[in-house]
Amino acid sequence: MRSSHTRSAAVAAVVASALATGLLAGSADAAEGAASADPVRIHDIQGTTRISPLVGKQVADVEGIVTGVRTYGSRGFWIQDPQADDNDATSEGVFVFTSSVPTVAVGDAVKVSGLVGEYVPGGLNSGNQSVTQISKPTVTVVSSGNPLPEAVHINEYSVPAEYAPAGDPAAAGSINGLALEPSRYALDYYESLEGTSVRIGTSRVVGATSPYADLWVTVKGWENNTRRGGTLYGSYESQNTGRLMIQQLTPLAQQPFPVANVGDRLTGTTEGPLDFNQFGGYTLAARTMGTVQSKGLQREKTKAQSANELAVATYNVENLDPSDPQEKFDALAKAVVENLASPDVLALEEIQDDTGAKNDGIVSANQTLTKFTEAVKAAGGPAYRWTTVDPENNKDGGEPGGNIRQVFLYNPERVSFTERAPGDAVTATGVVQEQGKAALTHSPGRIDPANAAWENSRKPLAGEFVFRGKTVFVIANHFGSKGGDESLTSHHQPPVRSSEAKRLQQAQSVNGFVKQILAAQKNANVVVLGDINDFEFSDTTKALTDGGALYAAVNSLPKSERYSYVFQGNSQVLDQILTSPAIKGFSYDSVHINAEFADQNSDHDPQVLRFRP
Repeated sequence: MRSSHTRSAAVAAVVASALATGLLAGSADAAEGAASADPVRIHDIQGTTRISPLVGKQVADVEGIVTGVRTYGSRGFWIQDPQADDNDATSEGVFVFTSSVPTVAVGDAVKVSGLVGEYVPGGLNSGNQSVTQISKPTVTVVSSGNPLPEAVHINEYSVPAEYAPAGDPAAAGSINGLALEPSRYALDYYESLEGTSVRIGTSRVVGATSPYADLWVTVKGWENNTRRGGTLYGSYESQNTGRLMIQQLTPLAQQPFPVANVGDRLTGTTEGPLDFNQFGGYTLAARTMGTVQSKGLQREKTKAQSANELAVATYNVENLDPSDPQEKFDALAKAVVENLASPDVLALEEIQDDTGAKNDGIVSANQTLTKFTEAVKAAGGPAYRWTTVDPENNKDGGEPGGNIRQVFLYNPERVSFTERAPGDAVTATGVVQEQGKAALTHSPGRIDPANAAWENSRKPLAGEFVFRGKTVFVIANHFGSKGGDESLTSHHQPPVRSSEAKRLQQAQSVNGFVKQILAAQKNANVVVLGDINDFEFSDTTKALTDGGALYAAVNSLPKSERYSYVFQGNSQVLDQILTSPAIKGFSYDSVHINAEFADQNSDHDPQVLRFRP
């Protein structure tokens, strides 16, 4: 372990208390050695842990070269000491928060006086790490046009394979007080470069350009590659340490941000200070950007089902309502016809009511569904019929007023829907046995809507379908979101994933219902599908498959194809289709048409299952 500053218990207590405000501003007791006669250097401010040893202390005439200026958002500039010390754990750069547009320029040699603090992007409850900064600054420009300190080259050889140290149990799992080990842990390596000018060479894009003008690359070209050029998130232990978020310092009005899809290359050199972003963790704030080289990623098309195959699909259409432009309806419909080959049963998630996010008490989605099914017909698809259960107003989560719900579309030329005393928002469907076969008491109906697991969340929609004389039970789901979970770069390691508790209960509820069907009919065909909002290796999926009631069909795919969503450069599973034991010899496809592309009609990729009941 590298040498480090040792902080007293009193210092740790001050830091813990101050973190509660989101901005650390400790007392004089929190700055051991600050009264030294030697001038304070940037590496003295940064120290060898995530928290500055000078937090809450005034510093004077801190020297550095300006390496980056941010004129929007959190305004300020970065300075770097060109005379580095010999300790790899101490960063030589720091952010100076000005709040107003800075008056310095890149290449200025400056002296900065101000207050050392630790700003937590998103606040303490976000779990994010803090950014060491100097605030309320007085800035003196000594000279201009100076050469910049040489940028540190981040590459596949410099970033460790191990992600992060285990958090200190005595500090609620936080790594804030641990000495940095940049040669051992990736998060420590990046932290040791916080505020420092860094550069990357040609790198693979693993997260497409977002509407917020950022993209993700990996500096490790070989790390957990997907078949189409992304980086697979395959377990909680494999964190893909080569990922970096890229933003640019130049305002968009002056320089458009490059458009890239997953698998493209960001060629040449991208260089600038290493920031920490509330939405992406360690972020290269690019002073100079490389050039995107397209690899020509194409949207996939699934194989059409044969005459004796039933095709069942799930698609999260991202808050669809009649006020969306016709272009969105047309694009989604075209995908259903051309990319999904017009599945026989299509479960849609995030269908909003007829007035969208307008909070007016309307819950019907007839206009939304009419507009969508008409667009499918116009694209050459079947005349789908639909069935659903309208939610209670503002009781199912999602965008306030939007009243999102799951909906079944079905092609009456290929499959029939068995309607049995249609349920309402608060009435639970049950399972009965009729002539030795399982049947629902309400079809369509909701599963266990009074269960606390579904409070302020989308209730599962169950229905009976008949294909070539065989009954198939389909259960459409949209489990609770990951909102509130800490990011992979949290100062808690492992991060707190608080949202899992609700999804676990939801999975247990659905699993219990499936077991009721199988108890009534051992060989029943049951398909559970939808936006599960959790990974194939998660406890949620384990609860869904408990007792062998269901099989997660995504596991039938090669690992390099197991994903339906891309988040922070990780290609991962959120959307799933699960099957009961009677469904054998199926064909499964995660149809990649959205998540890897800058131009998206939804942020999810649809899933298709083909089988012979």
